[in-house]
Amino acid sequence: MKRIVVTGGAGFLGSHLCRQLLDEGNEVLCVDNYYTGRRSNLVDLLSNPLFEIQRHDVCFPLYIEADEIYNLACPASPIHYQFDPVQTTKTSVHGAINMLGLAKRIKAKIFQASTSEVYGDPEVHPQPESYWGNVNPKGLRSCYDEGKRCAETLFFDYHRQHQLIIKVARIFNTYGPRMHPNDGRVVSNFIVQALQGEPITVYGKGTQTRSFCYVDDMINAFIKLMDTRDDFTGPVNLGNPDEFTILELAEKVIKLTRSKSKIVFNPLPHDDPTQRQPDIKLAKKKLNWTPKVKLEDGLKETIKYFRELI
Repeated sequence: MKRIVVTGGAGFLGSHLCRQLLDEGNEVLCVDNYYTGRRSNLVDLLSNPLFEIQRHDVCFPLYIEADEIYNLACPASPIHYQFDPVQTTKTSVHGAINMLGLAKRIKAKIFQASTSEVYGDPEVHPQPESYWGNVNPKGLRSCYDEGKRCAETLFFDYHRQHQLIIKVARIFNTYGPRMHPNDGRVVSNFIVQALQGEPITVYGKGTQTRSFCYVDDMINAFIKLMDTRDDFTGPVNLGNPDEFTILELAEKVIKLTRSKSKIVFNPLPHDDPTQRQPDIKLAKKKLNWTPKVKLEDGLKETIKYFRELI
């Protein structure tokens, strides 16, 4: 049995990770300030004696004991991270400093939930871990993109300077049950609009591409990465390499929900990447991991969740 801390544990990915870690027989402490995380995501876990929740903002030091730390704390959707961009940067940077300081003090292994956004609007396709990215440092998305890039820098400096055992995952688009219905992400947007009979809003011409990974596959990869040899740090791309246009996704959602919603086209947001597809050769080699859930199957489960929620 390990004692494991999950920051951002009441969020979409965090709540799934808490469940999986508990299922494997670990003690789990969820740390969250509920900025975007929701207590309702964890309500069925509250009776588990191995589970504990602590309301806390990672921008401030945390004093606990643990064997492993998963640092997932940060708003991850454009609507949420652009609402208070200064706080978003603080969460990524100060949060990383505080969690790394904690890991150093208690000699814990620490996982950083980085993002494909570190690649910006990529000029290399698909994106390998060796690609340094094409990021605007002063745009509307920069608080998140550059905050996560700085957090990676801190993780690798702590590894080099203090011999900390780190694991850095670059997460590509992930979807599934317990997504926030108002997070502005494309999968949740389309499903909620379709279920409510509202127009499906596609930005630009819908020709921009994304790769969608189902949450169960992603959580499996998190744990596999944490369990790799101590000398493997990453960064490692985690995502589904199957690539779809946004228009294709909209059409799939309409079909699966049997909605009468029509597709409408709006102007493309500032700095919105035109292509996003992970190169997962490293994940296949080091983690023996490939995503298994097909987009249509994952969408069915996600639609079922939102149908019950709405």
